[in-house]
Amino acid sequence: MNKVLIAPATLAGIDGEFLTALKNAGFEIVFPKSKVQLLEHELLAELVGVKATVAGSEPYTIKVLQSNPQLRVIARAGVGFDAVDTVAASELGMAVTITPGTNQDAVAEHTFALILALAKNLVRQHLGTCALQWPRQANLPLRGRTLGIAGLGRIGKAVAIRGECFGMKLLAYEPFPDHAFARQHGVTLVSFDDLLAQSDFLSLHLPSTKESRHTINRNTLAKMKPGAYLINTARGGLVNEADLIEALQAKKIAGAGLDVFEEEPPLDSPLFRMENVTVTPHAAGVDLQSRDDMALSAAQAIVSLSRGEWPTEKVVNPEVKAKFRW
Repeated sequence: MNKVLIAPATLAGIDGEFLTALKNAGFEIVFPKSKVQLLEHELLAELVGVKATVAGSEPYTIKVLQSNPQLRVIARAGVGFDAVDTVAASELGMAVTITPGTNQDAVAEHTFALILALAKNLVRQHLGTCALQWPRQANLPLRGRTLGIAGLGRIGKAVAIRGECFGMKLLAYEPFPDHAFARQHGVTLVSFDDLLAQSDFLSLHLPSTKESRHTINRNTLAKMKPGAYLINTARGGLVNEADLIEALQAKKIAGAGLDVFEEEPPLDSPLFRMENVTVTPHAAGVDLQSRDDMALSAAQAIVSLSRGEWPTEKVVNPEVKAKFRW
């Protein structure tokens, strides 16, 4: 019986539709021993004898992929795939899939959780109140403030819709814009430099590519408003953390809300001791609904590929099709 590894810690112990779909297709389900995100050496051990994996953010490096010639499918429960060496996967005849359209609302809600935490000083006021300090203050309103959205894809659009509900002025940078959406929701399309200069809250929703790495750096941070906040619920590689720390310490921007980091899990950082920074553990895309939707979509991709079907909208390395064999 072919084995499928359910790698994400968020799916540990969950008895959902995704398991039913896999079991009905005749797969044996295996879970990792660890209940936290797998490191490379742990993933190497867990993949032994596995034909497909429902993948989280664990590292599918060339070393990991070469370790198991039986592995045919890496089905990401999510839309980012920068943790997978897709070039190596293609060379080895492995299909890599994602789950488009499953987590944009979760990410958008989390984005606003970070925006609100910063604007309303929630962490400081929570800690102060618990310490019997009663730290009341006038906080920043969202209404009338400018929300800059870098990347107006599925997630960026979901963020824009929520910003519209808060009465924010909406700006967006998007190389391939949906003009109809922008008109419908009052989004003004601008250059990236204008987005930096005009945004009170700059929210990143760009894909992680070689070209987008360190989009936020010393130079771009210098172009932001002194009172602006940076929000990153996309990928840690978009931001040069050393430059961000420098800008925050010099008060060149007001603060940051970060769900993602250059290294994950991150090592200790000055960011974790800054009152004007709110951090979460790459959790934006996973709420109870999106978790189930992503897992089911990933499972369905595995089932489809095992039956000789090709889920075009999910496969991110289409060049592998000619050599893919289940």
